This record gives sequence, structure tokens and C-alpha cells, in this order.
Amino acid sequence: MIQSLLAIFVTVFLAELGDKTQIATLLFATDSKVHPMLVFLAAAGALVASTAAAVALGTMAERTLSMLPLKLIAGIGFILIGLLSIWAHVKGA
Repeated sequence: MIQSLLAIFVTVFLAELGDKTQIATLLFATDSKVHPMLVFLAAAGALVASTAAAVALGTMAERTLSMLPLKLIAGIGFILIGLLSIWAHVKGA
């Protein structure tokens, strides 16, 4: 159980590092009119709400799509996104 929680934490933490959401939060924190704690609370609340939605959708998907290899489909999706990113980089170079 602890290993699963740790794996989820590390995966989400690493996935969130340097993404557009974190950069947007950083920019909001530079606004001297807004207290940094309010930026933190708003960003944390947004992350909690989006995670709750993902867990709810994942739970529903597991019930209705239990026969499909979801990890395989997700893995292929990530590979396709990576290949498209590489293609866009090469094409734009």
C-alpha cells in the first residue's frame, strides 16, 4: 500500500515539474498584488479538483472498460505524443 502511494506521489510530482501549469503558477506568484499564500491555495485547490475529476473518471472507466488493456493503450498514447513532439521539433528545425 505504501509503495503504491509513493509511486503515485513520485509519478505525479515529476510529471508536474516544469509543466505549463507550474510555470503559470510561478508567474502568478510574481504579482505583488496577490499574497503568495493565496496563489498557493488557489493552485493547490485547482490541482486537487482536477485530480478528483481524474480519479472519478478513472474509476468509471475501470468499471466499463475493464476488458481493455488500459495501461497498454495509455503507454501507446504517450509514445505517440512523444513521436509527434519529436516530429514537430525535427520539422521545425
